[in-house]
Amino acid sequence: MTLTLRCAAATVESMQVLQEMTDDVASLARDAQKVAVLTGAGISAESGVPTFREVQTGLWERFSAQDLATTDAFSANPALVWTWYRWRQSLIRQVEPNPGHIALVEWQRHLAERGGRLTIATQNVDDLHERAGARVLAHLHGSIFTHRCAECGTAAQLPDPTYNGFESPPEPEEPPVCQDCGAHIRPDVVWFGEMLPMEAFEATAATIRNADLVIVAGTSGIVQPAASLPLLALERGTPLIEVNPELTELSETMDYCLRGSSGSLLPALVSAAAAQ
Repeated sequence: MTLTLRCAAATVESMQVLQEMTDDVASLARDAQKVAVLTGAGISAESGVPTFREVQTGLWERFSAQDLATTDAFSANPALVWTWYRWRQSLIRQVEPNPGHIALVEWQRHLAERGGRLTIATQNVDDLHERAGARVLAHLHGSIFTHRCAECGTAAQLPDPTYNGFESPPEPEEPPVCQDCGAHIRPDVVWFGEMLPMEAFEATAATIRNADLVIVAGTSGIVQPAASLPLLALERGTPLIEVNPELTELSETMDYCLRGSSGSLLPALVSAAAAQ
């Protein structure tokens, strides 16, 4: 695990995360009263949720997640896409929030007690933040646990799937149909090529513009337009901290890059924020 200062500077190897965190980063965490956090697939991956870049297995071994997460794919093979999302829903139900999720809950409570606030906007469609106890401002790419008609948009209430999330289903399952228009029901998520929910996007943009510290955790910075949201902080000179094991598309715009897992670095940031 490494910590990069000002992102372009040299790294410091094998640091004791909390004790040797730089004074600048610790001071930013301690002094911030309005913290905006944007999370991506990396924080969920630490709980065991496969990212979209990981190899598919079973029914989906010939497809990438990007192949499946489109309206064209759903139109061409609704059963395959539907089953992939229902299986993924089952997998998410079987994993638990990790220390990174829990740390954000603690920071949220700490700031609330001091009259401040920490807002969370996530690109993830899971509910791990909520299950950890956090209040989430926005799910920028929707929720895998809600469903709607692919044509008329009517919301659909469905029972949880009964798949084993750790094993691929033996065969695809046809999606149910809308009782209003007869079209297929789809997951209420944002597929590639679709617009983000405007209310969620605008709420996230507003909280980033009003923050005095912005944390970007576990996001590759590739998927637009959500990836551009942290850049709104640059308009006001708000400090930007990236938490990610790897270099990302956003790294060069960050003030500080903390190289390591969310599960180790976010708790360290929270400890720094709570220090007197």
